[in-house]
Amino acid sequence: MSDLLGDAFAPSFDNPLEMLLACHGKIQSQCATLRKLLQHLSSHGCDAQAQQAAQAILRYFDTAGQNHHDDEEQDLFPCLLATPNAEVHELIARLLDEHKVLNAAWQQLRPLLLGIAEGRAAELDIKVVEHFITVHDHHISLENAQLLPQAAKLLDHIQLETLGRSMAARRGVVFPIHDPNDG
Repeated sequence: MSDLLGDAFAPSFDNPLEMLLACHGKIQSQCATLRKLLQHLSSHGCDAQAQQAAQAILRYFDTAGQNHHDDEEQDLFPCLLATPNAEVHELIARLLDEHKVLNAAWQQLRPLLLGIAEGRAAELDIKVVEHFITVHDHHISLENAQLLPQAAKLLDHIQLETLGRSMAARRGVVFPIHDPNDG
């Protein structure tokens, strides 16, 4: 059914926690593309398709991926740290440490992808790729299972609206304006 509806029910910035969850899905899709690229390179070399895939992965993690971390570090985490919940504070400290690991993994992978995107290289380091995917999978699992449910419990409507507005502004998107007469 949802396939027939397409993006009609895609999350928007007026539901920022759903947007963050959707972003996790997009990160996982990019990691799946990265894994396919690794296989593609071994059988087809650095052809046009490999270059396009590498360019798409670079574009995503250089823009949307960075925006996602900024959404969390500049907006969501400070809101949650303002609550008197020690468990959430510990979780955020752990997630911030993981963000450093994710960034380091990206800094290792990025130049390799750039070589593919520019047609200068024909292979990726499998250990670098697998590390990148593994740390992202682990991090996303933790955020989906613990962070987002806690945020849903702890943040009120005004905080969520502020979060959504900030996320939209970061991307240069107009925040949804609701008519109070709409159901």
